[in-house]
Amino acid sequence: MNITEKDIQLLSSKGITLDQVQNQLALFRQGIPFSDLRNPATVGHGLYAYSKEQQEELAALFDTEKENLDVLKFTPASGAATRMFQFLFTFLEEYNPENETVNAYINRKNAQNLRLFFVGLDSFPFFEAVQEKLKKSYPEQEQTNVDKNRYRFVQIMLGKDNLNFGDIPKGLFPFHQYKKQNSTAFEEHLYEASFYAKTKGKARLHFTISKEHEKSFKGKFNECQEFIEKKTNTSFEISYSFQKQSTDTIAVTLDNELVRNEDGNLYLRPGGHGALIENLNEQLADIIFIKNIDNVVVYKFKETAALYKKVLAGKLLQLQKQAFNFLKIIDAVALDEETVFKIVYFLQNAFSIKLASDFEKYSRKYQIEYLREQLDRPIRVCGMVKNEGEPGGGPFWVKHESGKISLQIVESVQIDPKSERQQQIKIASTHFNPVDIVCGVKNYKGEKYDLHKFVDKKTAFITHKTIQGAPIKAIEHPGLWNGAMAHWNTIFVEVPLITFNPVKNVNDLLNPAHQAER
Repeated sequence: MNITEKDIQLLSSKGITLDQVQNQLALFRQGIPFSDLRNPATVGHGLYAYSKEQQEELAALFDTEKENLDVLKFTPASGAATRMFQFLFTFLEEYNPENETVNAYINRKNAQNLRLFFVGLDSFPFFEAVQEKLKKSYPEQEQTNVDKNRYRFVQIMLGKDNLNFGDIPKGLFPFHQYKKQNSTAFEEHLYEASFYAKTKGKARLHFTISKEHEKSFKGKFNECQEFIEKKTNTSFEISYSFQKQSTDTIAVTLDNELVRNEDGNLYLRPGGHGALIENLNEQLADIIFIKNIDNVVVYKFKETAALYKKVLAGKLLQLQKQAFNFLKIIDAVALDEETVFKIVYFLQNAFSIKLASDFEKYSRKYQIEYLREQLDRPIRVCGMVKNEGEPGGGPFWVKHESGKISLQIVESVQIDPKSERQQQIKIASTHFNPVDIVCGVKNYKGEKYDLHKFVDKKTAFITHKTIQGAPIKAIEHPGLWNGAMAHWNTIFVEVPLITFNPVKNVNDLLNPAHQAER
């Protein structure tokens, strides 16, 4: 393996053990098997769709119970805005206003993203700030050429010596423009929390961010706190954490040799969003809402979006009550056959759990132990939207190495591209994972589960990257809502498309969910 004493010191300084490195090397050499899909989870087969009356009942249940609960909103927010502007960076590199018009460039490159960007230019919340800087930077007589102005506009947006939008954390980028001010994604999460995560007048939010952005996030909160608290009649308790260095992973060459930096040190990379199971595991709350930083809407849609958060949370409380009651009975008395049957029915119908094929042959003692082990787990209720061609993960029935079949969120990269059968199951999927999850992470005694115990470590990802032009293989931990939650009790619930409005591309800000009345 060629690990030196210097390597061991570096690993130790980050909290990484030699065993972890050896396990990662083994994964590279052995490869990580694709998920074994059995069927897509569809309405009536692993995915619930509730009537309006049922939704109202579940939301009301949450509203009734939440004042007695510790509620937390957990938001992964470490990404920079760079990817939002990828096509604009390409435009800056390739376009020369002296040689052709912008329209000619768009037609030559079939750059439809760029066409849409310029058509919707004055609808972006940053338009006025960029335009003002453009006017200050160039004399009026130099602003008559439309093509040069468009090029300069993008230069001012992205230039390192100008507004440098590509280096701003996505959470602090202006997403929405209202009549009196712009609002960042970070601010929109505060507003949103006041609709469903507020208890006793206070909303708690936790953001996972990059260490270098901590000062900026805290500065933004200090700037907007008084205004938002007054508008929402809510006080906010904000906390932050960073992806732990102990979750960094090694990289290898295509021949599975360790990759090193120019100084000879091991090349270590962040281990992907699955590393955030460490951060989630440190949060103390009865109910935790998980939602990505870029999935927000303008204020007029927040009440509608909040309703479905309450529906998911109400379902979680309903499930917890039943599971906790059964666990209390198991721990208090000897179970009779009727109670065993009720627990089996609950597991099969509430969590779609398929029991071991020989369960009925178990002795009563082992049946009870088995049922307790199935019940005593964290619970997640996951919103799913109808699939309209979005890339990414979805809900499936998956067969594990043990032979057990369970509900899982599976990413496209986990599905064998060469298997016609697996691809057919993928194509038959009707719903998409918007990362809209409500978690119960405590047992019936109020003790927090150790979430590490419920990770399927064999569902890591091997990705292909380059370093200094050379191809390498990198490893990422099981995704936060994929393998990191593989052994949770899971339920999928259909939610409407209005709950899913991510901003992956700057043009997404032109969608109705991101356009406020001005």
